[in-house]
Amino acid sequence: MCLSVDTNLAFDLASEQDIVSLITKKVLSQFSVQSSSPAPGNNGIFDSVDEAVAAAKAAQEQLCRLSLEKRGELIAAVRTSATENAERLARMELEETGMGRYDDKVAKHHLTIDKTPGLEDIQTEVLSGDNGLTIVERRPFGVAGCILPSTAPSCTAIHNSICMIAAGNSAVISPHPGGKNTTLEAVRIINRAIVGVGGPANVIVSTSEATMKEAAEIMKHSDIDLLVATGGPGVVKEILSSGKKGIGAGPGNPPVLVDETADIPKAARDIIDGNSFENGIQCIGEKECLVVDCVADLLISEMQQDGAYLITDSGGLARLIELVTSNGVPNKQYIGKDANIILRDAGINPGRSVRTIIYEACADHITVMEEYLMPLLPIVRVRDVDEGIALAVKIEGRRRHSAIMHSRDVRNITKYAKAIQTTILVKNGPSYGGVGLGGEGYVSMSLAGPTGEGITSPKTFTRPQRCVLVGELNLRSALD
Repeated sequence: MCLSVDTNLAFDLASEQDIVSLITKKVLSQFSVQSSSPAPGNNGIFDSVDEAVAAAKAAQEQLCRLSLEKRGELIAAVRTSATENAERLARMELEETGMGRYDDKVAKHHLTIDKTPGLEDIQTEVLSGDNGLTIVERRPFGVAGCILPSTAPSCTAIHNSICMIAAGNSAVISPHPGGKNTTLEAVRIINRAIVGVGGPANVIVSTSEATMKEAAEIMKHSDIDLLVATGGPGVVKEILSSGKKGIGAGPGNPPVLVDETADIPKAARDIIDGNSFENGIQCIGEKECLVVDCVADLLISEMQQDGAYLITDSGGLARLIELVTSNGVPNKQYIGKDANIILRDAGINPGRSVRTIIYEACADHITVMEEYLMPLLPIVRVRDVDEGIALAVKIEGRRRHSAIMHSRDVRNITKYAKAIQTTILVKNGPSYGGVGLGGEGYVSMSLAGPTGEGITSPKTFTRPQRCVLVGELNLRSALD
């Protein structure tokens, strides 16, 4: 059989092939143009700093086009998803870092989720008078680079994310190598939550690896507009020398001062609660106790009843200090470890579960003058409150971080507050009351003492823009 083809049909087929070819070329050309756009990433995780920053920059442009109402929906979704995963993240953090206590981590996650401020922190300011109307709006910086600590690898990511979304920024998060996997999982959770309610992908991003090289790339990247560092003095110094707007939350060494007017049983309980929270890794926690001599014995006795173990043997104390100190600095191996583990390795058997290790020390003892992120509490006797205040100022070292006092004399509290000048000063409560756990006020994972912003919130990560309308919309002046 001979198969013949109608010439009109052949022409139509040829035309269709041309059309298909043209369409294919058009589509391919569009893909080739888009090949330079940000890589899609994997729930906010990218292989390189350049890819992560490009994606965050594109996402920030989309975020700024959203209404405030929609931005609020994104924050609500992040809170909900983080709440659903709080226990899992706490367990993951404990297993990865080996620091802290599970129950405390769960409490810290819920505190961060519930009490990190949102859009309410960036309300418009209005000034109205005879010369017209002025409004001050809070505007985003753009793309923020956030350097995270190992002591709060997921809470800091959650806190920074809520603050940045409220402020209108996107963020490139640089995980600490010691908590990388926990941070990356938090970033994935946050991205899924945002996209799940119709928000842009990659508002919060990170790199798949956590190294000093990548952190340095983030800090130096030309498309990073703002740097936020939570960690030691080294990283704060780096961001301050970056040439960019830098907000640095550095270390603390919070002293707690107890005078003779204090409610001693309550003071003892609060101090042990604050010092032992997360096994001492919180930078706001009580790191040394200064107590007026006439009530020192009673305070120590009450602390023992509240879970503290008192070392009185000079040999045992020497072994302890040698164990937790390495080359003149705190031994990282024991940061955030349980008190019983530290005692065991120092050759001491307390015979019971211990929350905090206490011992008397001189004012210039290394564990007094240096911040040990461990459940240790050196106790220093002072003659009177004035000596205690002067010593507390010296020990705090003008870090402008945190301090605590137990007293029922408002004059003593006032003198202490004026002298110590810390970002947080807690009176008659555990240290964590200063960040909203049992005390009033919002939470912050970044206390920017070195750079002066103090307790950070969404407003911290914005810049003010003043808009002035001269001579109009003043409705209180006389009629024309």
